[in-house]
Amino acid sequence: MSQDEDPLVTQARLRRERRARWLREGDMSVGRRLAQIGVLGWIFVVPTLAGLFLGRWLDARLESGIFWSAPFMFAGVCLGGWTAWKWMNTK
Repeated sequence: MSQDEDPLVTQARLRRERRARWLREGDMSVGRRLAQIGVLGWIFVVPTLAGLFLGRWLDARLESGIFWSAPFMFAGVCLGGWTAWKWMNTK
């Protein structure tokens, strides 16, 4: 395995770059942190509500009781969680 493929070297390089950026730019403001928290909430809530809406719509169209609401809401929660995780790891 070459040195470029070593995960430890890669993580050390990323940490050095993050530290250099922090030294150059400083901490984020309180307003920006609150904005990120708000965006993170919406990233999680919107797919969940969309899945619930789609499930309720299918239930009304197919007249199958509440069978589709829960699976689509769960799919929305999973999609929202995955999207939020990806968003947090890119910032």
